[in-house]
Amino acid sequence: MVWKTTIQHLLRRAAPALRPDPALAKEMRARLEAAAAQRLGRALSIRHVAAGSCNGCELELRATQTLIYDLTQYGLSFVASPRHADILLVTGVSTRNMAQALREARAAMPDPALVVAVGDCAVDGGVFKGSPVVLGGTKALVPVDLVIAGCPPNPAEIIAGLVTLVEAHDTKMPPKPKILPGMA
Repeated sequence: MVWKTTIQHLLRRAAPALRPDPALAKEMRARLEAAAAQRLGRALSIRHVAAGSCNGCELELRATQTLIYDLTQYGLSFVASPRHADILLVTGVSTRNMAQALREARAAMPDPALVVAVGDCAVDGGVFKGSPVVLGGTKALVPVDLVIAGCPPNPAEIIAGLVTLVEAHDTKMPPKPKILPGMA
């Protein structure tokens, strides 16, 4: 049984790689740069927390950093510490073992911070709903600003969601401090 499936996969032609539309990528980059500059005066940083997942969403997140999608061209990058992050990106179901770590990661972030739930599991528990070790989606532990559904969502959907999130919250962010002449 396993060999039959393996052979079928080996003989099947690989699907062509999805390439984002260059014009759309350029437009999204300009929109995000403008929103980030107005919000912080710099690029935005993302802290990723895997709250208990199958790693499907993590694979798609890593694909956003490849040459095909290149998340950094939009002014977004991953950081290792929540203290340096503007966006908390959560994948996987919220398990009892990760509840405290997720809350602490959000508490360590400077305000204003945005929380994004990526994947069906992070949205509402996905196929693991009802398990005694699963508390539900991310919103069971921290307030969520954006939900990117899918099992897993593709890199283009993740990037489009992040751009939309930053633009939507752009007007709610405090204005960048102005530097008066003679203070620079």
